[in-house]
Amino acid sequence: MEYYEKDLSIAKEVGNRAGEGSAYRNLGNAYCNLGNFKQGIEYYEKDLSIAKEVGNRAGEGSTYGNLGCAYCNLGNVKQAVEYYEKGLSIVKEVEDRVGEGSAYGNLGNAYCILGNFKQAIEYYEKHLNIAKEVGNRAGEGSAYGNMGIAYLSLGNFKQAIEYYEKHLTIAKEVGDRAGEGSAYGNLGNAYRNLGNFKQAVEYYEKGLSIVKEVEDRVGEGSAYGNLGNAYCNLGNFKQAIEYYEKDLSIAKEVGNRAGEGSAYGNLGNAYRNLGDFKQAVEYYEKDLSIAKEVGNRAEEGLAYGNLGNAYGNLGYFKEAIEYHEHSLSIFKEIGHCIGEGNAWNSLGHDHELLGSLSNALRCYRLSIKHFDKTRRSLKSKDEWKISFRDSYRASYTALWRTLLKNGETEKALYAAEKGRAQALMDILKDQYGIDFPSFSELAPNQTLTAALELLPSQAVFVALDQNKIAFWVLRKDSKISFRQNEIANGSADLLMETILKGIGVRDGVRCENRSLDPLRRDLSHSKNLFTEKTVLPSSSSVNSLQPLYDVLLGPIADLLQGNELIVVPDGPFCLAPYSALSESIRIRTVPSLTAFNVIVGAPEDFHSKTGALLVGDPWLKEVTNKKGESILEQLPCAKQEVEMIGQLLQTTPLTGKSATKSEVLKSMKSVALVHIAAHGCQKRGEIALAPNTERKSPIPKEEDYILKMSDVQRISLRARLVVLSCCHSGRGEVKSEGVVGIARAFLCAGARSVLVSLWAIDDKVTLLFMRSFYQHLVDGKSASAALQQTMKSFRESKQHCAIKHWAPFVLVGDDVTLEFPKK
Repeated sequence: MEYYEKDLSIAKEVGNRAGEGSAYRNLGNAYCNLGNFKQGIEYYEKDLSIAKEVGNRAGEGSTYGNLGCAYCNLGNVKQAVEYYEKGLSIVKEVEDRVGEGSAYGNLGNAYCILGNFKQAIEYYEKHLNIAKEVGNRAGEGSAYGNMGIAYLSLGNFKQAIEYYEKHLTIAKEVGDRAGEGSAYGNLGNAYRNLGNFKQAVEYYEKGLSIVKEVEDRVGEGSAYGNLGNAYCNLGNFKQAIEYYEKDLSIAKEVGNRAGEGSAYGNLGNAYRNLGDFKQAVEYYEKDLSIAKEVGNRAEEGLAYGNLGNAYGNLGYFKEAIEYHEHSLSIFKEIGHCIGEGNAWNSLGHDHELLGSLSNALRCYRLSIKHFDKTRRSLKSKDEWKISFRDSYRASYTALWRTLLKNGETEKALYAAEKGRAQALMDILKDQYGIDFPSFSELAPNQTLTAALELLPSQAVFVALDQNKIAFWVLRKDSKISFRQNEIANGSADLLMETILKGIGVRDGVRCENRSLDPLRRDLSHSKNLFTEKTVLPSSSSVNSLQPLYDVLLGPIADLLQGNELIVVPDGPFCLAPYSALSESIRIRTVPSLTAFNVIVGAPEDFHSKTGALLVGDPWLKEVTNKKGESILEQLPCAKQEVEMIGQLLQTTPLTGKSATKSEVLKSMKSVALVHIAAHGCQKRGEIALAPNTERKSPIPKEEDYILKMSDVQRISLRARLVVLSCCHSGRGEVKSEGVVGIARAFLCAGARSVLVSLWAIDDKVTLLFMRSFYQHLVDGKSASAALQQTMKSFRESKQHCAIKHWAPFVLVGDDVTLEFPKK
């Protein structure tokens, strides 16, 4: 600005009118970049006047564009469009291709604010084409960023993220720091909408740092608002309010009316979550008023929806319905798929509370229809599908809950099943090359017999709604039986924590030594993987599991027949030790009924019948801290374990330095059995193998030796059975998808059955456990029968009867029998 003012002074002194206009334009740009749009407009109008006076048509067209941007930032979108169209007409007349591209981009921004995203995309594509034609890399990056915003608004997250990443790459390439900050903010928005809030915070903080560096006040305010949204999603409402207030303060300072309205809406959300509904209503009404004033249709729809939510919280359901219908109408008009889904869900909730179950069911079904449409657009992005589905679990839960209220128990089962393991199903259908219909699609047009055709004698489907548990028991020889139960004095999380604490394996407790987690010793590159633990005593009483039995099997015990049961668990109960809950029934789990049908319905020749990969005690002495001290101890019994299995199978195991990550991944593709005995991580069950020899760094990094979920999912397996004899191999994030950890990754890769442990296991005791398990397999028993018999022998032993030693192992997927070589 100092240089621009010197330029202006000299231009006036020498009578250079064109130069004077140019200086005014530059000063206007500087003030706008600082968020002072009113001052910017004053300079732009002086520039426009001079451009007309001296006949500078190109300058006149450019200044109309600048005036449009300033008015757009002040919230006067209609005035902005008028200026943009005047500017476009002139730059086309003077054949200014760069200016023409910029004008199309500006018009796209205006239509995006007005909620006409498809029209916006048409303008952005014109801008992009021209930018590529003239080699304007900065303009190309800007166009990609704007197209990402429009596609995100339409619910196309995959396309949006692709465009944001292109924008980020170009911004870094050309040194556009402001554009780089904007791209990080947009990526944060995409990941927040997908439900990955921690990833969103990382992007937002990067964006905030840059916009502060370049003194972009508008961008700074937007970054504070985005961070507030992420913290609100994470449940930290007080921290969110601090960010929202900073956003509001900056929006008022620079005269950004649209930003001011958005900040009011966000503050309303935070106060509503804190239970202050009246304060929330005040903020929502301010947001609505400004959205109408500036013509921001998407924000207007959001404000109506928020007001509906607040009035519903206050018990005014009829008013809530009116507001939600206004919101729905606007989102339909502008084609905002996620907005429509949310509005239908809110209307369903209103009708459910009013007791109008038929209306509630219609709304919930339409809500899910919109969310499923968006989920399908994510294509092959597994982690995005998981996060997105988890963000909208309330709609799926509401549908089956309302069906139960309406007495439609079988339809409720189909609705609950349809929402389970959707991302896994997509992968399995591709993996096996079959398009198996979902269980829910088989009813009511097909009989129950058809739906249960591939299931064993009986299965129980479990669904959680807060502290209420629904059970559907399915048997081939009878109708579906339904029961409900309630967790007294607590929640599923609290019950699981109490049970695990009682047997000495509570989260945060170091109980055994095949875990990666207890062994952190200043390993800087693995700081997110390892956690310190302390030792607590464990219980050896079988009765410690009784409260879990009473909640999960007790209510349906009289309905169970035979000696085999499949459980489809839900929520925290996905991590329950089901195989240990009954001595007489062999229990295994599956993520969903449909997933099970796909696995067992795989082509006959898909899974191998011979061959084994045995991995034990990988060499980890090279994994050191900064002082060069080894941080992971060797597991001598794990080595003995795979050598014992190797003798049974006449197979040489991979141990020590031979058990590298690259060799394991290469060797596991075609064998019938995969057995890994190594250190495991508590967070997702990921496994420590020997570091790859071809690595770049002398000190191995995680990617050199940790077998991650993504590594496993990239390959195709033919294994009938995968045994992960590692600590925590059954652990992971519990989502609507089920447990998202290493075990799921093996199912995705094609494993028919996976045996995992739910907590840390002892090296010596696990050797004995696996010796017994494989002896039963050699005798011709199935995996579930071998597991049951091994648990029985440990229960009855004096030395190893502690629950923590025999109860962690759970079989996931099908029940398989292996072929062993003749002795």
